[in-house]
Amino acid sequence: MWYYEKKLEYPTNVSRTDMAMAKYLFAQYGGPDSELSAAVRYLTQRYTMPTPHAKAVLTDIGTEELAPLCYQ
Repeated sequence: MWYYEKKLEYPTNVSRTDMAMAKYLFAQYGGPDSELSAAVRYLTQRYTMPTPHAKAVLTDIGTEELAPLCYQ
């Protein structure tokens, strides 16, 4: 059973918008050189690998690239 509490880990106070920071965050999360695009590349390339060991390595790398997106 899961208990969901909608509470931030660290309290924040947003007083104004910051477009420079928004552009930076977009580049890190969704841009062409982002963690997400790297993870997707690794996870799609694993299907063309001929050996199970190579598939396993690409799967591990791809899931590691997804970690920053899940824990921030």
